[in-house]
Amino acid sequence: MIKIAMTGVYVDDVRKAHAFYTDVLGFETRNNIDLGHDLFVTVGAAGAQQDVELLLEPGGNPIAQNYTRALREAGLPCIVFSVDDLRAEYERLTGLGVTFTAPPTEQGPVLSAVLDDTVGNLIQLAQPMQP
Repeated sequence: MIKIAMTGVYVDDVRKAHAFYTDVLGFETRNNIDLGHDLFVTVGAAGAQQDVELLLEPGGNPIAQNYTRALREAGLPCIVFSVDDLRAEYERLTGLGVTFTAPPTEQGPVLSAVLDDTVGNLIQLAQPMQP
């Protein structure tokens, strides 16, 4: 069986991303290793999914810059996170000053919203709709 162990998002500033993803979004730090020239930082869902990590990948290289710019210009999120109560999470995050490019909106079987992660990406939050 193959499982997802780690996926990543390119970020403009790893330290700033780490603070946003932990202090604002509520993820926990899994790794924070100083490599001298860069940081290796992973986060994950607090208290859950210990075998799944999100790498906050330095995005200073041309490939990452082109990729993140193209996604952003198209208005596309780079990753989707699930939430149990999107409306409550939207209120909590807007109260913390998070900018949303799309408020909670029903999209077929999910309620979704899109936020700016402050380090170059759009992130989609999704909650499955109850039948």
